[in-house]
Amino acid sequence: MTKQYNLPFELDDPTLLHFDSYVGNEWVQAKRGQRFEVVDPGTDIPWATCPTNTAEDVPHAVEVAHDAFEKYKRVNPRKRAQLLLEWDRLIRAAKSDLAKVITHETGKPLAEAHGEIDYALGFTWWFAGEAERVHGGISVPAAPNRRVFTLKQPIGVAAALVPWNFPVAMILRKAGAALAAGCTMVVKPSPETPISVLILAHLAQKAGFPAGVFNVLTTDLENTPSLSEALCKHPLVKKVTFTGSTRVGKLIASHCAVGLKKVTLELGGNCPFIVFDDANLDQALEQLMALKWRHAGQACITANRIYVQDKVYDKFAELLKERTSKLVVGHGASEETTMGPLTTPRGVHKAQQQVDDARNLGAKVILGGNPHIITKSNSNNNSKGYFFEPTILTGMTQDMLISHEESFAPIAALYRFHTEEEVVELANKTSMGLASYAFTKNVDRMWRMLENLEAGMIGMNTGNSSAAESPFGGIKESGYGKESGKEVAINEYLITKTGTFTMEGQY
Repeated sequence: MTKQYNLPFELDDPTLLHFDSYVGNEWVQAKRGQRFEVVDPGTDIPWATCPTNTAEDVPHAVEVAHDAFEKYKRVNPRKRAQLLLEWDRLIRAAKSDLAKVITHETGKPLAEAHGEIDYALGFTWWFAGEAERVHGGISVPAAPNRRVFTLKQPIGVAAALVPWNFPVAMILRKAGAALAAGCTMVVKPSPETPISVLILAHLAQKAGFPAGVFNVLTTDLENTPSLSEALCKHPLVKKVTFTGSTRVGKLIASHCAVGLKKVTLELGGNCPFIVFDDANLDQALEQLMALKWRHAGQACITANRIYVQDKVYDKFAELLKERTSKLVVGHGASEETTMGPLTTPRGVHKAQQQVDDARNLGAKVILGGNPHIITKSNSNNNSKGYFFEPTILTGMTQDMLISHEESFAPIAALYRFHTEEEVVELANKTSMGLASYAFTKNVDRMWRMLENLEAGMIGMNTGNSSAAESPFGGIKESGYGKESGKEVAINEYLITKTGTFTMEGQY
């Protein structure tokens, strides 16, 4: 029997909530019957449980998805587009309730949760249009009396392994492309954020997607590696899409190599944010505030290393401190909160480790630098959340941890540079290459930044530029493949057949 918890929120439509896995349009338990807790990171209090699926549960889910694929691949593209648009409409209608769930799973403020849903819905809308724009081609080859045809078809069952920082957006970015292409999908959400994904499954069913087209297997942190491996290695899974750390991405790639699976990897970032002395500082600060502190710095494309040219370094640091000190840290459900907690206690430990390392190696902490803990009170039984102060470090150098690893925390690390050549070398001095940002009013320099920075996405006088119409993905150890954008994303879920036709007679 499922343990009942007190919900920390009220929904306009309580029927949205489901706490079991979803396979073939049925809510199912794990074979072993075990469950794990979903915890509110703002209080450290569990408020729900979900099935602890294991590798034993994978074959049934994949077989159901495969059986559904055999029928769904023949569904007319316009019908698939209509299903996506109805899914889109239902998610929009449930936006307020879904935002509350996201906040109590991830910790992000309600305003950011609403923003995530708006961003995510761009993918259902976009891929509904792309469903009818999958085209093959015909060409005349060098050999006489021949024609070459290309035909694009859905690849098969896709497995989606998604993170906790943007649980709805990451699902819709992957599922939107897969379902538009004619694939079916098995989703393994993060242990921290399964409920929001189960709401999407409920709404997919209401939208009319056939049984088995969209499936969800939940599991805990301990069983995540083995469940993910089983999905990657199942012979009926033809495509795997993963968003997460570079370390885990390499493991996923190795699992998929066994069956030569088609893989999309959107991995970690160590993104440089470069401010030249001719930049509009207000513009750069506005973009940095949104990019750095959103979801307490827990985004792969956040500014990890902030390089500021010598002439404006001190001024920029002071202005950043002034604006950042106005942030209100608290539970995401509180109206006055502008920065919520980290999603996991591991995040707090890592943040403290990086700050201590930088301080010990000579950096100066000009703001924050410590956990922001709400201690347990016997009178109201409130537990501590996973809070860390918005932190600004100056005097950063290349030998510090943040210079070499993704922070994923509310830490703004400022580095001083002198010349363009110097900062390009520093910016590229990382194994990762997801995104880079440059701020300057010199158009020649901006063009050089676009050409010379080693990243899959370049922000030119702007911060986050992710959108459904823009190809999203990195280079180097930030992964390969593209999500979103015209043609490229949906092609990740398609195969291309080549047909050669020889004609009789002279043409």
